[in-house]
Amino acid sequence: MATVKAQSKPAAKAKSGAGSATLHGLAPYKEVKKEEYMNENQREHFKLILKAWRNELMEEVDRTVTHMKDEAANFPDPADRATQEEEFSLELRTRDRERKLIKKIDKTLVRVEEDDYGFCDQCGIDIGIRRLEARPTADLCVDCKTLDEIKERQITGG
Repeated sequence: MATVKAQSKPAAKAKSGAGSATLHGLAPYKEVKKEEYMNENQREHFKLILKAWRNELMEEVDRTVTHMKDEAANFPDPADRATQEEEFSLELRTRDRERKLIKKIDKTLVRVEEDDYGFCDQCGIDIGIRRLEARPTADLCVDCKTLDEIKERQITGG
């Protein structure tokens, strides 16, 4: 049964083509019946996803630095200068959010290494493969996350 063995391995780089859904260039994990949750193959799969995502974000940082160096100009027209400053400000805000996301990815990678990944921080149950593929840095199951959001709305009054 070569197909079962192939399915239990971490997802390889996905070929880009019509209809192939990928997560940061990786095919979704194919679960095998009765396999243990968060086994070595699953942890390896998510480690690859997290590292690929982190690398994509780091490349964006490099592109931003290059772009800002190349585009920096001292426009004589105040409107042009203001437009450029606003564009740079927006780009820097985006990079700051991505920097925070990189920190979260790094913390998640530590959890993977410590075999603490994939389980809800509040109730301890399995977060689930599909939820983790949708949000690899998730640390709460859907139910606990929903309760947190309800509590947050009640506190903020929104």
